[in-house]
Amino acid sequence: MNKTELKSFLDEKAEHYENPKFLEADPIQIPHNFNKKEAIEISGFLTATIAWGNRKSIINNASRLMQLMDNAPYDFVINHQSSDLDSLSSFVHRTFNGDDLKYFITALQNIYKNHGGLETVFTKHQENRSLQTTISVYKSIFFELEHLTRTQKHVSDPLKGSAAKRINMFLRWMVRPASRGVDFGLWKTIPPSILSCPLDVHSGNIARKLKLVKRKQNDAKALLELDKSLRNLDPNDPVKYDFALFGLGVFEKF
Repeated sequence: MNKTELKSFLDEKAEHYENPKFLEADPIQIPHNFNKKEAIEISGFLTATIAWGNRKSIINNASRLMQLMDNAPYDFVINHQSSDLDSLSSFVHRTFNGDDLKYFITALQNIYKNHGGLETVFTKHQENRSLQTTISVYKSIFFELEHLTRTQKHVSDPLKGSAAKRINMFLRWMVRPASRGVDFGLWKTIPPSILSCPLDVHSGNIARKLKLVKRKQNDAKALLELDKSLRNLDPNDPVKYDFALFGLGVFEKF
């Protein structure tokens, strides 16, 4: 396919898959259970954090996580005392365990009480063309409190070579417009044009088949290639193509 044909093909697929039906089997359904901005942010961030592996398992465990916080994630984060964290000890999703979760809740409280909240941190440190350095700065702030070394692996750092799939997905959820009933468009202070596609096995394989990416590993260098290709197709909203790549990979076995 030439560029015009490729753009037409991916535009059609993106439009096909970005609709409320997408929520039925996707982890983004979890933050859609909330109305308060901060509750959507926190539930979205925590859900994205455990978004690897079987999607049904992710959704089930994210639902359980919300129940452990009395289905009031912002109230729990902002008002909890250390003794309230004991109830989280039993939580586990793959390698993310109760100790990790307890630190995440503590760190989120610190971000909302001392740094103005998640949106403020990402907005304050955003750059003109990409949020990948911003993610690295965010990680430093997130882990500024005393923590177990093992917990750091659950927030990726693009400056250390990671494609940071889960946090890029979270940023897509928060930033892209809500006009099609999937993403939230909550963060008006960050333009969709500087988002990066959540790069995983499915999107990576499709991107290579469509010659959007040459690099074989799904890492920061591959993401840079994909960013360039997708922004060439739509400089204002490149990450809408996440729906196309995901749908082609998961639903169509392209």
